[in-house]
Amino acid sequence: MSSHSENRLKDSASPYLRSAAHQPIDWHEWGDAAFARAESDDKPILLDIGAVWCHWCHVIDRESYENSEIAKIINENFVAVKVDRDERPDVDARYQSAVSAISGQGGWPLTGFLLPNGKPFFGGTYFPPEDLMGRPGFRRILLAVADSYKNKRAALVRAADQLVDAVAQAEVFTGARAEFDPAVVEVQITSVTEQFDIKNGGFGRAPKFPHSSAVDLVLERYQQTKEKHLLAMIETTLEKMARGGVYDQLAGGFHRYSVDERWLVPHFEKMSYDNSELLRNYLHGWQVTENPLLRETAEGIIGWVNEVLSDQQNGGFYASQDADDSLDDDGDYFTWTLEELRSALLPDEARVLELYYDVEAHGEMHHNPAKNVLWIARSSADMAKQLGLDETSVRLMITRGRGKMLAARLPRPTPFVDKTMYVAWNAMFVSAYLDAARVLGGSTGESCRKFALRTMDRTLREVWSEFRGFGHRIGGPALDGSLDDQVFSVLALLDAYETTLEPRYFAAAQKTMDLAMARYGDLEGGGFFDRPSDAAPLGGLDVRRKPFQDSPTPGANSAAAIALIRMHAFTGHERYHNFAQKTLEAFAGIAPQYGMFAATYGLAAALFARHPFEVVITGRADDPAAQALETAAHSVYRFGKSVLRLTPGASLANFAGALKETLPHLPADEALAVVCAGQTCLPPTRDADQLVCILSEGHRFTAVG
Repeated sequence: MSSHSENRLKDSASPYLRSAAHQPIDWHEWGDAAFARAESDDKPILLDIGAVWCHWCHVIDRESYENSEIAKIINENFVAVKVDRDERPDVDARYQSAVSAISGQGGWPLTGFLLPNGKPFFGGTYFPPEDLMGRPGFRRILLAVADSYKNKRAALVRAADQLVDAVAQAEVFTGARAEFDPAVVEVQITSVTEQFDIKNGGFGRAPKFPHSSAVDLVLERYQQTKEKHLLAMIETTLEKMARGGVYDQLAGGFHRYSVDERWLVPHFEKMSYDNSELLRNYLHGWQVTENPLLRETAEGIIGWVNEVLSDQQNGGFYASQDADDSLDDDGDYFTWTLEELRSALLPDEARVLELYYDVEAHGEMHHNPAKNVLWIARSSADMAKQLGLDETSVRLMITRGRGKMLAARLPRPTPFVDKTMYVAWNAMFVSAYLDAARVLGGSTGESCRKFALRTMDRTLREVWSEFRGFGHRIGGPALDGSLDDQVFSVLALLDAYETTLEPRYFAAAQKTMDLAMARYGDLEGGGFFDRPSDAAPLGGLDVRRKPFQDSPTPGANSAAAIALIRMHAFTGHERYHNFAQKTLEAFAGIAPQYGMFAATYGLAAALFARHPFEVVITGRADDPAAQALETAAHSVYRFGKSVLRLTPGASLANFAGALKETLPHLPADEALAVVCAGQTCLPPTRDADQLVCILSEGHRFTAVG
């Protein structure tokens, strides 16, 4: 090992890898050099996969990788490789599958032991440095693995070969193919309903994650059936989350998940992909319920993202914000002692905010019992009664006090923001911001629209190629794109086209979709692999993998099916419809058993069965009647719905099917709304209320072929 104080990770583009540059370990980045070194030195590989936002990754760093004795064992017996899971989701997904097969659980930090060719033979997640509570410590494991590699090599090779076979079987979903059945949606809705926590909202028990696709699936189902219990499930879930500690009550934005079933104490990291999908949930919830809390929460997410998680000048959404400033705190930036609250506020304000946020002398945080997670414990009306005040005064004090607490929080040591910009996550936020532009309108909507398009333009300019599609990262050294980067970008480009009717967005969407089918598609078996057919080999786990489960982002194959369905609706090209069907069929045999963990598949199935609604509004740009029709069209949530604003002189080139046949016969300067699905268009309407009814009911299209 070099005598320099920093190892070779000091020049990495990844902040997670750079954070390990000072460690006394001879770390390698993932790549050919690491494998070549392992082969030439005849050493096993120690693989560490983590992320800059991951608390336990920093714990194992401090306890073990910064320990000179443990580092000596690693350097003498292993070739050490560190991977950022956000930077290399393809590597992470495969080794997560392997470690889950070994230990029954995955997660980060992932600690894997591989043969020099990259085949895994043993692994786990976090290991304490020494033996603890019956669990072997990392030091003992390292020595045992090194000994086995020297003295029991044949057994390790056999174990590795069996593990690679098991991962290959699991990842390609052998036997999953079946005839597409739209009744899968019923099965998934039943699964979601059975998991629903009627008291606290959300699905399942602690720890509790948002399951954003499940929320949208239930909302879409409610729009079809008007079953009140479905709406109650979603409204309860969105309200409880918005009032819980999992939502940052001062600055906005959601933490990654709740450790308890009440949404009270979160893991405090904030992820781009959670907040983009939750923003859409709250926008859709507001469309369906007109519950003001849901709109306020959506606006709160936007406010936090604009302030913290985006490059407002150039376009682009950052990846994440850490939970902690250091390992010695646990959410200290976000939590409050009673004294901290009182020192930030006047006495009458403090009395109100203590009750509102349930701040007491003894809080919820185990490492520091005086620290409280802020959550909304009481309504302003209940507090007004309790304190003998009028409700307006209480509301004013809450607003004023919240502003003062946020100002008092800002000087605290702030958790690190990872300013890396990943293409798929940016595309998801572009779609969410364009959703916000349509649903919220006004100055907030307009600023969201402008920023989303600025981000889309930057992504096209910097990381799109007409030969390879999208890369994985905006800025920094180039990284090859994944299926996620292609399909979420297609969806974002279609959203940008619907918003602007600019043909360049549609052309890029269609070119990217075609590239994805050619480079990632399984033309025989249906569905898509996560890496292109011409990708460089991926070590010893170079298995073809079809991502399906929603974990943690929407499943890429289901998102691809949605993109294909929408592309077919625009173009009328049967190749998109046929490949969407083949993709749905590729997973039809297993989708029901995944339940809510494949809710994006349910959304794709529902959209395929009923066809996307396309709404075209004609009329002059300044015509109030046309504007009223456009507002009405945007007010209704229907998954996959397009609203296209056609002013006189606009091009009809990208319209297909029934729309293409109908639009030339409409007077472009007259305010009308036409709703089409598949090969059927309903008669035009001038009535905004009637348009809302058509979109809300949708049953008039049930006979569409």
